[in-house]
Amino acid sequence: MTTAETPVAGRPLLLRGGTVLTMDDNHTVLTRGDVLVVDDRIAAVGGSVEDVPESTQVIDATGGIVMPGMIDTHRHMWQTAMRAYGADWTLTQYFVWYYLEHGKTFRPEDIHAGNLTSAWESLEAGVTTTVDWSHGLQSVDHAEAAADALRAVPGRFVLAYGNIQAGPWQWSADPAVRAFLERIRDDDELGLQLAFDVTGDPAFPERAAFEVARDLGVGVTTHAGVWGATNDDGIRLMYENGFMTPQNIYVHSATLTEDSYQRMAATGGSVSVSTESEQSAGQGYPPTWQVRKYGIPVSLSMDTSVWWSGDLFSAMRTTLGADRAREHLEAHMKGDTVTHSHLRAEHVVDWATRGGAKALGRDDLGSLEPGKKADVVLIKNDASPVSFPMVHPYGQVAFQAQRGDVHTVIVDGKVVKYANQLVGVDLAAVRREVESTVDFLRSALGEDAWAAGMNPDLPKDEVLDNPYQYTEYKSESTREARGTIFGDPGSGE
Repeated sequence: MTTAETPVAGRPLLLRGGTVLTMDDNHTVLTRGDVLVVDDRIAAVGGSVEDVPESTQVIDATGGIVMPGMIDTHRHMWQTAMRAYGADWTLTQYFVWYYLEHGKTFRPEDIHAGNLTSAWESLEAGVTTTVDWSHGLQSVDHAEAAADALRAVPGRFVLAYGNIQAGPWQWSADPAVRAFLERIRDDDELGLQLAFDVTGDPAFPERAAFEVARDLGVGVTTHAGVWGATNDDGIRLMYENGFMTPQNIYVHSATLTEDSYQRMAATGGSVSVSTESEQSAGQGYPPTWQVRKYGIPVSLSMDTSVWWSGDLFSAMRTTLGADRAREHLEAHMKGDTVTHSHLRAEHVVDWATRGGAKALGRDDLGSLEPGKKADVVLIKNDASPVSFPMVHPYGQVAFQAQRGDVHTVIVDGKVVKYANQLVGVDLAAVRREVESTVDFLRSALGEDAWAAGMNPDLPKDEVLDNPYQYTEYKSESTREARGTIFGDPGSGE
């Protein structure tokens, strides 16, 4: 065995002496444990693994935490080219910018730039599997660009195909799109989902897209329970038409009633909670306090870097904060005091790992157990006083760790980050590509529109009832609850 300076590809790896969060069924924690990786699999996990191949390279995990790679089940990766642009947006302003005004501006190369940047961003933060909720795919050329960017980065990715510029019944019926989807479905490198929303239109035009997903044998990921866009009618239509399956991922699910949650619980599927998004944009209050009542499986996601961070440390932290804040507020309103928090740090670490694996139907991911895929993260930063003392490892991950503390990331047995630095990436080239996209967008919009979009000033009485411009349907319940709505975006009404 040799101590690894920079690990050599193809040789076994032994992460030695760290606190190991196995995330197995018993949530076993080894206070000084080893994880052996051989080829693309975890070969052994134990207190002291001695039976290792001669060529094994040792990574010193002393003082650090070894855990499964994290899994993000909902990220609009193409929007990363505009990192932090929408920091002061509401959900309405997001809809206006992407759905109504400027989403069509993106060329295939811009989709590629955003995906490439986002994919490396994921790995750098210890997110080894990311669902690319890719709803900017206006053409197959855009889709090819998205897939090419994901293939260029040594992580795990699921391409969730979508197009906000057309109805899902339209683009899913396009023979060119269907041929592309069939190629991706059979691709060993990428996973596949269909990504579209159900507006609640009684005609249920989304049926055709659900049928395509069923024919392809892939899951549907959908923004459910989003204030002013998708609510209980969409869930009811999916249920009544037999399209609620264990493969479904319901993103946000923040403004639903008991009936919808019960339908989710009865039919399987999971909820992807994006707490930073829900807290800030206005989809509804982060729903973990609701979904855990019904035993609905939960995974975590970051939504989009056009607003927020791209790491699941923030997701865990904000999810705990939102759930506990709700619990305290409800108790205080009744004159009571919460003496024990129901949602624990251990729970959100589970959602960031096992929860994502279950949502994607990947029982070979999400925990550190012999025979599973070797997606492993070492959190260790000897240069930081925040790395010690190590007294509560789940609390350390959920409340203390940051992306800069991610020392080593292993995906499929290959080291993609080591000694706190990405491996095998030309960041200068990635920067040039994404800055070219920013330059193009600024030029295409003009400086006035670019600045206005970043600093929105909308009339207070305008509300976007229906961002889906491919259908005339508008929710009666939303109309009654909120009054004024947008008319035709081109009419000035």
